[in-house]
Amino acid sequence: MKIIASYNIKGGVGKTAAAVNLSYLAAQDGARTLIWDLDPQGAASFYFRISVAHKKAGKQLIDQKTPMDDMIKGTDFDNLDLIASNISYRHMDLYLDALKKPLNHIKKLLTPLQDEYDYVFLDCPPSISLVSESVFKASDMLLVPTIPTTLSIRTLEQLANFLKKQKIDTHIIVPFFSMVDRRKNLHRNIIANPSIETINILKAAIPYASEVEQMGIHRTPIFSYAKQSQVAGAYKKLWREIKEILE
Repeated sequence: MKIIASYNIKGGVGKTAAAVNLSYLAAQDGARTLIWDLDPQGAASFYFRISVAHKKAGKQLIDQKTPMDDMIKGTDFDNLDLIASNISYRHMDLYLDALKKPLNHIKKLLTPLQDEYDYVFLDCPPSISLVSESVFKASDMLLVPTIPTTLSIRTLEQLANFLKKQKIDTHIIVPFFSMVDRRKNLHRNIIANPSIETINILKAAIPYASEVEQMGIHRTPIFSYAKQSQVAGAYKKLWREIKEILE
């Protein structure tokens, strides 16, 4: 089982869109796939039309009062399951902080599922917190959507430096350019020369596209309504690169 976290310190960079569409592609390949929505905004849950009945779902999961299997729901797509989130996830840091080994807890929760799934995608909230540190410890890959701007590259460097301080292998960081507008000189120039030597950025880039914004209207992965679009093709290229790295 490979754990892939869609993560960035910054918000609004395409983390959820990546987690939703890449998990869909993994499932379409026939891989047993789970997506865990860790963001209290619950955008991934919204896209898959799944809500949480438990008002304290985050605490119940962390305390293991509710078995992980009981929180897993099937989506409308074969091979693709979801653990939905709700606003209670905003207290996840507090729940983790009450534990003896909080940084190992997400991995501990996922370990019993290793024979049930080939891939687990984590849709992460934008922050550096106990939740994100626990995600770092659990993940085989930190997939980092990065808008091609100077500040976004700086954020990528900050993430790498943080992992080094925590003695976590920075090779798990796998960035790709997201929300790319090739009409902008800055975007083109940074893609050509990202000026970050220690981290390799994937070749596949996700364009800024209205089809991504329409996920909120259709409440489904892009491939359900715009499978021939440029952005759908870009996600397919991205998934191929990710599989090559993981395999």
